[in-house]
Amino acid sequence: MSNTRKKESYSLLKSLLALLLIIGCIWAAQWQYHRGVDRHARNSVIETNSSMSPVSLTSVRSNPADHEWQPVRTEGIFDSSSQILLRNRYSEGVYGFELLTRFTTPEGKSFWVDCGWVKAGANASSQPELPVLPTGEVSITGRLRLDSSLPRGSFFAIPGNKADGLVSKANAQSGSSTETFYIDLLSGSDSALTPAVPAQLPELSDGPHMAYALQWLFFGGLVIYGRFLIRRDVLSRKEL
Repeated sequence: MSNTRKKESYSLLKSLLALLLIIGCIWAAQWQYHRGVDRHARNSVIETNSSMSPVSLTSVRSNPADHEWQPVRTEGIFDSSSQILLRNRYSEGVYGFELLTRFTTPEGKSFWVDCGWVKAGANASSQPELPVLPTGEVSITGRLRLDSSLPRGSFFAIPGNKADGLVSKANAQSGSSTETFYIDLLSGSDSALTPAVPAQLPELSDGPHMAYALQWLFFGGLVIYGRFLIRRDVLSRKEL
């Protein structure tokens, strides 16, 4: 009886390929896991800060990153001659724009205020009907937002006059220089300051990242099992 042991062709190469696939699956699982953790942390911050009681803007203006999404109160004047429309915004499936208006406080601090959604005009060349903002000094309440956060989109200036964040784009488009934050308008001292469709909070869902992480680990397990099956097909049960 022959004592010759069966050998698997390219065994080392197959094992190396399997190892690389397993490492790739583990890396992908970790990436998805950390994305899920980061998104959960972000959602927790939004949920917590947005439910807080309004505070004075001056009390948080020095460090807005720690107070993003928190409602703030301030006073000042809207400049209806400095307005910008943000393209590609939808409300209940209807196309429109997000209206940004420059706002200046009595101390001379200027920033953009997101005055909510407005419906697009009849065609691409028609200017939409904009809400009439009060003249003179008013008090407003809104959510504090950072330059780097939503919304995203291209700009359509009123009138036409060009950057990464919302504020820097808005300033470039209008030739302005403002604070590095902006405010989502919620209400004000005049009823006209309550937007018909205010800026919305992002969807507070953790997404499928954790499920994807488990899926990648499952794929890694399939690679291990597949490598075992390939080897078993070559070798006898005794030699295993």
